[in-house]
Amino acid sequence: MTEVEKMVLLTGEKDEDLLVFLMEDAEEYVLSYTNRTQLPEALKKTVRDLAVIALNRRGTEGESGRSEGGESYSFDAAPKQIYDTLNRYRLARIGGKAHEAKMQ
Repeated sequence: MTEVEKMVLLTGEKDEDLLVFLMEDAEEYVLSYTNRTQLPEALKKTVRDLAVIALNRRGTEGESGRSEGGESYSFDAAPKQIYDTLNRYRLARIGGKAHEAKMQ
């Protein structure tokens, strides 16, 4: 099953172009945050999780919270467990350069 098919199954979203865009955007974020050039297999679920969060937050960009009909909602940047996972795969920069082992 492809990552996009998994996203369709998770979210029910039928617009595969949108899902591909959100997945690519999430992958770019993960690579940038971890100082990597290649995505480790173990971070594919994290990318998917970030893409689902982005899909669910469409239309609320820039908001930190909202109240509607007597209900209040607050938005975090991302759940702590996502950052805990990303931090395990984050490469340190030494002299402005991250040293990444080649993936096979």
